[in-house]
Amino acid sequence: AISERRSERRNGRDLRKNEVTVQGGTLKTWSFLNPAIDSVEVVLSTEGRPLDADIELWQGPDNTPHKMRVYLEDGNTRSFQSIILTPRGPNTIAIRNIGQMEFPMQAAVNAENKFPAMGESRTIQGGALRTYPFDPMVDSVAVKLTTDGRPLNARIELLQGPNNNKQVIELYTEDGMDRPFFAILKTPGSGNVVRVVNTATVEFPMSASIEAFETADPTAYTEPVMGGDSGFMGGVGQW
Repeated sequence: AISERRSERRNGRDLRKNEVTVQGGTLKTWSFLNPAIDSVEVVLSTEGRPLDADIELWQGPDNTPHKMRVYLEDGNTRSFQSIILTPRGPNTIAIRNIGQMEFPMQAAVNAENKFPAMGESRTIQGGALRTYPFDPMVDSVAVKLTTDGRPLNARIELLQGPNNNKQVIELYTEDGMDRPFFAILKTPGSGNVVRVVNTATVEFPMSASIEAFETADPTAYTEPVMGGDSGFMGGVGQW
């Protein structure tokens, strides 16, 4: 059954403002002609179905300085949110739903001039990976990847259980300093692990900052979870 779509708000803003439906196998574009817009926020979701999409930043003819491939197992429970830097406009965001016709998705692209500050970062050498486990009380995780100006190639996975991918992002930017990657990963439930892989060669290290973004109310986890049998052989056993 398809669940009711969750609302998306942050700091009082509706993240799904100007949302449109992108049918399977189709492409939609958003162009920003105002040079003062130096970043945009992209939000992708579904009504509970899987999501498979390509996101590209176009800057001039045949120039794609930033592109992503995004997969979500459930686009309602775990919507995709990313901020893409768009310096030196005009720029165009292109989103292609590469899923089948039976799997439409909703997309919203809006100007966002606040790039969130992040904490300490750690270096991931080319070909290496790091994993970041999170407590069940963490509702979402912020991910920021940068380089010293070299290209950035990475794969970000959200796992819940052994090799159980809930979300996968394959990423390329031509300059990880000019256009760093930032996204918010929804992490409902327990056993969430973020795995970051530097898919470039050893000559191209990157810096990763992964931290909790939203946390749940601690009092929400005070009730016990009941278990055990309801009876023995259909009733209370007699010895």
